[in-house]
Amino acid sequence: MEKILKTGTGWRLGWNPEASEFQGLVGGDTWAVELTQAEFDDFCRLLSQLAETMTQMAQELMDEEKIACEAESDWLWMQVEGYPHAYTVQFILNTGRRAEGSWPVDGVAELVQATKTLKIF
Repeated sequence: MEKILKTGTGWRLGWNPEASEFQGLVGGDTWAVELTQAEFDDFCRLLSQLAETMTQMAQELMDEEKIACEAESDWLWMQVEGYPHAYTVQFILNTGRRAEGSWPVDGVAELVQATKTLKIF
């Protein structure tokens, strides 16, 4: 499998299976951080879980209600905030080198979809 870089409105995702330590990359238009395979896998898993939660919450909330949901693993903390159909994403890397980032509403749907297909070959 070759290295992959996917980009969209306000986001970047990368995967390089040949890298010795940091195989994954997450970023925005003006920032990026490399992640280990475990960190990247958790990033994708938690983002998928939070996106699914937001979809499920659409039935429980009134149209004008916002919500914030968070999830955490040993590797990172993530939060989504906004409306079930339009929300931001924030994360904090909990490992030794520490990093954080966020994505605005306009690119989140593409980002979520990209995490589901990045490592499919």
